[in-house]
Amino acid sequence: MSMRESGEMYLETILILSERSSAVRSIDVGEYMGYSKPSVSRAVGLLKREGMIDIDGRGYITLTPAGEEKARNIYERHTLLSRLLINLGVDEKTAIDDACRIEHYISETTFEAIKRHVREHSGDS
Repeated sequence: MSMRESGEMYLETILILSERSSAVRSIDVGEYMGYSKPSVSRAVGLLKREGMIDIDGRGYITLTPAGEEKARNIYERHTLLSRLLINLGVDEKTAIDDACRIEHYISETTFEAIKRHVREHSGDS
């Protein structure tokens, strides 16, 4: 797994956890993702250096505006691709797993085309 993909997965997880609770810590991220404390610590340090997250004195993690934008983008890809695959007849677990892999590699051009297609065929605006 590339660091880009890994970083995106961490950002997406932090977004999901922050929508469930106002306090997100490294331990919460590790438990959600099933990763070890050292792995999470390394990733969190990289995301902080890249300006994607902030960590306060108590160890609580928040997304920066840039981190939140990236996390929301990847989460949108995940949810839309999952929904598309399910609508094509793929079972839910496989659709979610495949969408998680695809979301990190699909080009913006292709994703926008898929998004337009889904909206045109579902009545969403």
